[in-house]
Amino acid sequence: MKLKATYGKFREGLYLRHFKIPNELVAKLSKDGKKRILCTVEDHPYFHCAMMPDGQGGFFIMLNKEKEKNFDLVIGEDYNLKLEKDNSKYGMYVPEELEELLYQDPEGEAVFETLTDGKKRNLIHLAAKPKKSETRLEKSVVILEYLKSVNGKLDFKELNQAFKDYK
Repeated sequence: MKLKATYGKFREGLYLRHFKIPNELVAKLSKDGKKRILCTVEDHPYFHCAMMPDGQGGFFIMLNKEKEKNFDLVIGEDYNLKLEKDNSKYGMYVPEELEELLYQDPEGEAVFETLTDGKKRNLIHLAAKPKKSETRLEKSVVILEYLKSVNGKLDFKELNQAFKDYK
């Protein structure tokens, strides 16, 4: 679905940079109750995101400073967007290192699958963030080993310590 949307910034709050999305589009894209989508801004590569409620009956797509800079976005300007339903398993890109470990470690995968979708995405983000494949693999190993050791009772402070202890 294509639309023209104004790039905006909320005055306060956690989610500042955004595109507001018409409720009709949100209804069409989230018939299954899931609000994860793929968003393309102008001719830039698509990115995984969520249509988030604004607390006033509307919805928006959040962008970070990195996307703002890479897409050369200006507050108050209109941009062409293309929105598609995200049918990927986790609602985001999974690095191949983590994907392969989940495949090779059925116990780790089983514990990972007990987590909420949001926690899964958070852990996927942690594994995908490093630029080097070796570091992505190390993060993925630590994540799965930690999850197995705590039987899926995720505590991010403990996980951060596990990352530090791994080296």
